Amino acid sequence: MFRNYRIKNFNFFLMICIFVLTIIGIAVVGSAEASYQNRQIIGMLLGIIAMVITAIIDYDFILQFYRVWYVGALVLLLSVFTPLGHSVAGATRWIDLGIRFQPSEMAKVLLVLFFAFYLSKNSEHINDPKFLIKYAILAGIPLVLIVSEPDLSTTIVTFFILVSMLFCAGLSYKVVTWALGLGIVGVGGILIFLINGSSFLKGYQNKRIMAWLYPDEYPQDSYQQQNSIMAIGSGQFWGKGLNNDSIDSVKNGNYIAEPQTDFIFAVAAEELGFIGSVAIIVLLVAIAILCIRTTKRAKNLAGQLICIGMASIVGYQSFVNICVVTGLMPNTGLTLPFISYGLTSLVTLYAGMGFVLNVSLQPKKVYL
Repeated sequence: MFRNYRIKNFNFFLMICIFVLTIIGIAVVGSAEASYQNRQIIGMLLGIIAMVITAIIDYDFILQFYRVWYVGALVLLLSVFTPLGHSVAGATRWIDLGIRFQPSEMAKVLLVLFFAFYLSKNSEHINDPKFLIKYAILAGIPLVLIVSEPDLSTTIVTFFILVSMLFCAGLSYKVVTWALGLGIVGVGGILIFLINGSSFLKGYQNKRIMAWLYPDEYPQDSYQQQNSIMAIGSGQFWGKGLNNDSIDSVKNGNYIAEPQTDFIFAVAAEELGFIGSVAIIVLLVAIAILCIRTTKRAKNLAGQLICIGMASIVGYQSFVNICVVTGLMPNTGLTLPFISYGLTSLVTLYAGMGFVLNVSLQPKKVYL
């Protein structure tokens, strides 16, 4: 369960990047909505505790309970459909146990653990059609539960996380090429359906995409993204400063709904400017790259896949969030890792990063 770790193997740079990014997030959350700042600080403290625990417990020991993590992820996702489920704006993505939290955030990390073990255990059969069908079924069950909440954006991100892990486990390039081809055709077909006025999406999902394609024709649905773009531009190079009282501030004028969560990057860009925005992006990229680099030191495939899974969570989610805030993608409702307010997201991210640190503490042995 525990091992004799050497401090020289600890990835201090990764930990520093995480801490700095979280502190920036706390500052921006406090400026966006002061009442949430103390909660975010509590989230960071709880996250540090979770990260320390997962960093010192041998990940091989944790992965022995891979079935428990998969079942646990399904139970969490199913819990939103029980009386404990809490709905906001027609979506039931939270459960309320006195403290409200989002099961899908925890489920992503649990699924990374499960599939890291499952793929490493079946590494010789990765390109076997029977195995790929089993993998698709195991991955499809939680994806269906997430999309049923409904939460299409988290479903898409989780899908790409699991596909990335499969690819890094040794999936053939031929299979990847076919999958990309089908994916491009599928996306093209969806856009054609939307442009022609047809859609199999839910009403609010269709409106978000149409508002993104034709913002002038759907002002009530596109205003948030348009205001977000205004906020980013108004920050210019140095920004207006945290907690400013500028009358021309988009944030101060309450033109951005829930600025402490999905659109926190717009607040950061307005108040910290181009410099602050670039700093946030660089830190996010650095965390993802450091996770990927840790795979080179991992003692086994399971450790490599844990690192790939966590890098994918940070990378894909950051990419989608920033694309939405800058108007490059339709509004999705995804948080920005380590920056957006949300105790569930912050604590589970820290716990997941603890596993990456644990992988780095157990480097593969090099024989001369």
